[in-house]
Amino acid sequence: MLVILSLCSASQINLQLRGLKLEHSTWALLFFSCDLIRDFCDQEFYFFPLVFAWCFFPTPGTIPERRTLDMLSESPESSDQDKEPFVEVDPSGRFGRYSDLLGAGAVKKVYRAFDQWEGTDVAWNQVQLGRFSNDPSVIKRLQAEIALLKSLKNEYIIVLYSFWRDDEHYTLNFITEACTSGNLRDYRKKHCHVSMKALRKWSRQILKGLDYLHTHDPCIIHRDLNCSNIFINGNIGKVKIGDLGLAAIVDETHHAHSVLGTPEYMAPELYEEDYTELVDIYSFGMCMLEMATLEIPYSECDSIAKIYKKVTAGVQPQALKKVSDPELKAFIKKCIGQPRARPSAADLMKDPFLSEYNEEEVPISKF
Repeated sequence: MLVILSLCSASQINLQLRGLKLEHSTWALLFFSCDLIRDFCDQEFYFFPLVFAWCFFPTPGTIPERRTLDMLSESPESSDQDKEPFVEVDPSGRFGRYSDLLGAGAVKKVYRAFDQWEGTDVAWNQVQLGRFSNDPSVIKRLQAEIALLKSLKNEYIIVLYSFWRDDEHYTLNFITEACTSGNLRDYRKKHCHVSMKALRKWSRQILKGLDYLHTHDPCIIHRDLNCSNIFINGNIGKVKIGDLGLAAIVDETHHAHSVLGTPEYMAPELYEEDYTELVDIYSFGMCMLEMATLEIPYSECDSIAKIYKKVTAGVQPQALKKVSDPELKAFIKKCIGQPRARPSAADLMKDPFLSEYNEEEVPISKF
């Protein structure tokens, strides 16, 4: 071993020593040891005392490279996982739920969650099944929503990643895509001054999502489209349609018969229990009205009965009078007109009002 170590020249050893940040006491000990061994062996032999000093006399800050290697040798996965403040983790270990509540409805709560495989934020939808033990229709509807979401793949529809039933806690859970800025209603209230260009951009995306649903085989009618069910990633201005719990899958006749939805956004023919996917176009028109005025349609009514009476009588919401821009008002009226005169989502995307070349920067708050 002495023969092998002695092959290292003094110049090479000196270069290594200059790369190390040793304190004065360590240097003194090192060279003292070198002198003793050199006198004894009569040769340039520095390597052994260098190793001796490094192993037995390390001081804080002496060799940062060694400390870094020690840190890297630790298991980052276990330490990071211990630090994650998850309330619960899904059976696969992929998704972790935080305690932060993103939203709550009559049926489910939506929590902030994290996809550990992809490193992205997601939404953890949770339903307490015990609350609906006497109403199996709610559970059936949720299961239908999950099955429907699983089959849909479109950039303007919320993505479903996973779902499972937790029998221990008696909950139904499903993981969906998270939109960073929440729903369009809250986002619009937060940002009162946006341009007509932004309104057109949102509208085109909503229509693309509706067109996908309506031309799907079989046809899908959302039936509960409103600004609280449309979600947005504000950093890129992208909107997506969600909450398909009341959606109907219809046959080739495209006719449905159940009375479901949010009264302020329900088309008059929906109350008659005989309608097509054009009820979603009516709801879309009401969404545009809300986006333009920051007012929920028929907010002048203090009961569902009064809303029903006005809608079935063809009385338009008072908020429409607040829209002073003639092109915008005409477009909304086209959407909420009579079913036979109501255009499809594909036709509306071709409308001159939504033309990408008609992008004047006029604040919507003035309309």
